[in-house]
Amino acid sequence: MARRYSGKKGKAGSHRPITKNISWVRHGPKEIEMIVSKLAKEGRSSAQIGLTLRDSYGIPDSKLVTKKRISQILREKGLAKELPDDLLSLIKRSVMIRKHLEENKKDMSAFRGLQLTESKMRRLVTYYKEKKVLPADWKYDAESIRLYAE
Repeated sequence: MARRYSGKKGKAGSHRPITKNISWVRHGPKEIEMIVSKLAKEGRSSAQIGLTLRDSYGIPDSKLVTKKRISQILREKGLAKELPDDLLSLIKRSVMIRKHLEENKKDMSAFRGLQLTESKMRRLVTYYKEKKVLPADWKYDAESIRLYAE
């Protein structure tokens, strides 16, 4: 599959375990849920929680053990953020690019990066509005959005 904005093809990231049998994992479903809630209380995103589970605890895929995704566990515990993680990271990136553009007004490659980031955000927002993850009246405003990033 080709990338959208670069002329390259590229591959996906890391590969998951081939077998669905992960009997070598020492942690049970309740333990994994406790670890996930502990990491979420420390302020980590669901992607960071998954990386920590993989690297520190030796759990390659928490869904195979708990039968739930990390974001589902966070929603059940009431620890989910109001914005999805992917949208929040795009917001943080756009805030950083805007801050860079305030100091470097002639940096047109950064301006192009801002355009691409904001178009990704618009597509994600329309998707999340259709799926009713975001309210229908939610709007992206570059000035007021800085509060989400900080």
